[in-house]
Amino acid sequence: MKKFNIRKVLDGLTAASSSSAASPQTGNRENDMIQETLQSENFQLCKTLRHGFPYQPSSMAFDPVQKILAIGTQSGALRLFGRAGVECYCQHESGSAVIQLEFLVNEGALVSALADDSIHLWNLRQKLPAILHSLKFNRERITFCHLPFQSKWLYVGTERGNIHIVNVESFTLSGYVIMWNKAIELSSKTHPGPVVHISDNPMDEGKLLIGFECGIVVLWDLKSKKADYRYNYDEAIHSVAWHHEGKQFVCSHSDGTLTTWNVRAPAKPAQIITPHGKQAKDGKKPEPCKPILKVEYKTTRAGDPFMILSGGLSYDTVGRRACLTVMHGKSTAVLEMDYPIVDFLTLCETPYPNDFQEPYAVVVLLEKDLVVIDLAQIGYPIYENPYPLSIHESPVTCCEYFVDCPAEVIPAIYSVGSRQKRQGFSKKEWPISGGNWGQGALSYPEVIITGHADGSVKFWDASSLMLQVLYKLKTAKVFEKPRSKEERSSTDIVDEDPFAIQILSWCPESRVLCVAGVSAHIIVYRFSKQEVTTEVVQLLEVRMQCELNEVDSPEAAGEQSAVSTPGTSSSPQSSLPQSHPSTSSNNSSDGLRDNVPCLKVRSSPLKQSPGYQVELVIQLVWVSGEPPQPITSLSVNSAYGLVVFGNGYGLAVVDYIQKTLLLNVSTAELYGSSDPHYRQPRSPRKARQPSAGFCDGNDGPGAPEERCKSPTSAKISRKINMIADQKDDARDNSFSRSRSSSVTSIDRESREVITSFYFCDSLSKKSEMVAVPSLWIGTSQGNMLAITLTVPSTPEQRMQQSVGISFCGSVVSLKGGILCMAQLDSSGTLVPHVYEPWYEPNAPEEEREQTRKRRPNSPPSSQENQDCQYAVVCSMKQAKVVALPSQNCIYKHNITETSFVLRADVVTLSAGLCIACFCANGHIMTLSLPSLRPLLDVNYLPLTDMRIARTFCFSNQGQALYLTSATEIQRITYSQETCDNLQEMLGELFTPVETPEAPNRGFFKGLFGGGAQSLDREDLFGETASGKASRSLAQHIPGPGGMEGMKGAASGVVGELARARIALDERGQKLGELEERTAAMMSSADSFSKHAHDMMLKYKDKKWYQL
Repeated sequence: MKKFNIRKVLDGLTAASSSSAASPQTGNRENDMIQETLQSENFQLCKTLRHGFPYQPSSMAFDPVQKILAIGTQSGALRLFGRAGVECYCQHESGSAVIQLEFLVNEGALVSALADDSIHLWNLRQKLPAILHSLKFNRERITFCHLPFQSKWLYVGTERGNIHIVNVESFTLSGYVIMWNKAIELSSKTHPGPVVHISDNPMDEGKLLIGFECGIVVLWDLKSKKADYRYNYDEAIHSVAWHHEGKQFVCSHSDGTLTTWNVRAPAKPAQIITPHGKQAKDGKKPEPCKPILKVEYKTTRAGDPFMILSGGLSYDTVGRRACLTVMHGKSTAVLEMDYPIVDFLTLCETPYPNDFQEPYAVVVLLEKDLVVIDLAQIGYPIYENPYPLSIHESPVTCCEYFVDCPAEVIPAIYSVGSRQKRQGFSKKEWPISGGNWGQGALSYPEVIITGHADGSVKFWDASSLMLQVLYKLKTAKVFEKPRSKEERSSTDIVDEDPFAIQILSWCPESRVLCVAGVSAHIIVYRFSKQEVTTEVVQLLEVRMQCELNEVDSPEAAGEQSAVSTPGTSSSPQSSLPQSHPSTSSNNSSDGLRDNVPCLKVRSSPLKQSPGYQVELVIQLVWVSGEPPQPITSLSVNSAYGLVVFGNGYGLAVVDYIQKTLLLNVSTAELYGSSDPHYRQPRSPRKARQPSAGFCDGNDGPGAPEERCKSPTSAKISRKINMIADQKDDARDNSFSRSRSSSVTSIDRESREVITSFYFCDSLSKKSEMVAVPSLWIGTSQGNMLAITLTVPSTPEQRMQQSVGISFCGSVVSLKGGILCMAQLDSSGTLVPHVYEPWYEPNAPEEEREQTRKRRPNSPPSSQENQDCQYAVVCSMKQAKVVALPSQNCIYKHNITETSFVLRADVVTLSAGLCIACFCANGHIMTLSLPSLRPLLDVNYLPLTDMRIARTFCFSNQGQALYLTSATEIQRITYSQETCDNLQEMLGELFTPVETPEAPNRGFFKGLFGGGAQSLDREDLFGETASGKASRSLAQHIPGPGGMEGMKGAASGVVGELARARIALDERGQKLGELEERTAAMMSSADSFSKHAHDMMLKYKDKKWYQL
């Protein structure tokens, strides 16, 4: 009797009202007993973390007390870094470039100035920083900002040369304005240009140093509102730096010179040097150099001061990389950088500008890297960077995400990857060490694998909302490298990056890795903890024909069955492994390249370190002058010992244990006599596919010499190529090439690309009652086909006997190309994939046999009543659930009519199972299984970049990621449970830290005024003294992160207690400082009284003429 479920009735009513709802097929009883647990309440979409190097950085700031680094970018992004694992990403809504950042030191706040002339105050005391206030300037453009230490007044310099003052507490403008004409008066007849520098004298807060672009520097007295001194130089100024005693400052100029000025001697510089200029003879001026963009002047108690600068190289150093120059005493060190320098900061022991600075490190922000240099060690070594900033070391070409991996996988990969670490780093701990890790953590292991343009593959530990590189594999080592472009083989099918990774397939349990590259090559790797030297790399060449009447398949192939044997392939190269092909003898008589692979496998012995070691190299060869088609799909299965790959011609199955080709057929051969498509035989030379699957927006090449550019310059995934084929159906019927595909519209119907694979034990034939090893195949025409496999049962038989193959034909058809397939058992539970557990491949044979047992795809108890299974199939347009072995469609859902699905995966959450889809229109959707009810539909991210389409990945437990820029990975979650716990899991940027004690002024400096002079800025800049600023000058915008927003975001009583504790800490800290100052004053008074008494006694009885 069928169960009555009111929830299903309601879901049915909802589905009936939706045009794209799931439609259960009547007349079937396979879905009677399946209960679903997932509801729409289980889903919520939100961003979690962003990893990688900030894309296109533009500015940087450092809090010396909190030890937090902030980096702004040209797109308005803000990245904050603390200790390893403490990172935060924020975004300005306007998207304008961040031109400057200023920390409110040890206050948990940050001021950002943007290119759209707005300044913002960020609250960092909450885990997700928010804007408290904004101020938008209307009439003047912001060029420079300065916030003195422990001050609430922000100086804002503008393009007109004026300086405005902002109260950072209320974010209101002061009526006090320093006008450019008042500052320079008659010292210049022309406008001095924008303000490029503002700083207060370290020893006198009432004196403000203003640098104008033209070369004029003004020392402004804030109290008297006039200029004390003006310093003129002929060259434009880029930056200014003070000596901590406030008696000297240094300017860097556009001609590569540094001028040092004494404050009280404005007539001429005390010193002029050109650090990289060639000293001319006869006392002439040295040749001009490139501009010195920034200089910092830092003092030490024990030795010479440091002068650190960027730029200033000689003009004759063409092609030389960017350099940072460190001048210390008589030594000058020029440190070359890999990329142009954006900014640098010197880290010092004290935050007080009026004390000896004691610099210990330099943070250098490059265009594509972040480097920290140790100033305390000889040779200035760099610190080892703990952040995952090397994602873009070589451009990412593909990405896969694995959640809930076996627990032993990450330690095993890390153990071999730790041996790859570079040496020569500084011995000190990473100096950016602020913040605290989150309290909660995800309990499951997560691994991200990235494939790169140089052929490298990187494994990343992504557990607990962190990212750490585990291991790097260089696949290019397998091949011979041409020394120059002239020596490059004529068989190459890409001009650049011939080793670029296109597709990854990884089995976490067996640790078998398979990669496919753009040069139509596939490499199978096994994981080993032992080093081995491979004398001959095992090579298998596969000839995939393109004519339909010359299909390369086993001789015993019939309409329904075929059992292959080694040697049945029409390609002589494919029957036995080879160490390297002979390219000279494989050309046909008319000079066309034939039976030649695109890359040459190295012939010398290959030393393989512990980690991933080459098991087999498979290469597609040229056929009658035509290059091999790009590989569009790939899958490996360790339980069967098979790797399968497909392209526009068909598919091939390779036994990587016996190193033999089992099957090499066209797509049409898979159907047998039941082929639903009309196909015309055609010559391979009439129309060609692009030579690399990454081409986007380029015309297809018409000759072997017209090659596709590098995947890094024209990147697109295999899915997008196939999408372009389908979307072009209504276009031109001639043989001219379209921009999206080089296949003509007539041939397009017959060109059925293999898009996906799925290995499983299934009831693929209608007559079968017992699940047998099978391979499901998805095509671009929306057909799912099946092949059954006869795998020898014991390891000994597996090494000696061939795997049998039988064709089962088509199982189900959908609209759009097939993206993913999965298998459910009779209870609606996902059937785990079959695998062989990992064993040490280089161990003795008897040790291997103990672990080599194939794991069942489901527990034995559930195998007993497997008279029914379900195939879940998702295409670009539809999803279907098909009962097996009857092959009846029991559920169908039209996902989208106006767009198409880019990525789809069957994923498991803690509460159940679903299909997750990402559409080209930006929607992220989830569908229940098996009923295909829509549970989530959020318009998240429109497809503006092919990079997103190529790298978007769904994974288990509601996790997903994509490459949001060339250097950054964005992780998101669609799980309500993860969203609820996100606040606890995120790290804290702000931690209560006591501000270091101010430098001791000493008795005589305090008595005679030789120490730092304080200034009550409130008396000068407050509304009472300076009046109100013009309302039209700037507009105040309250931010969403105000106190009300903070209270709402805080978690109840815990948040209130935390704030109260911080307030008490701050109050106690201020009281302690007050007590210390009182004690110091009493001590000074006692000392003065004693000294005066001694003087009185000494001169008490002396006459005036005896003094």
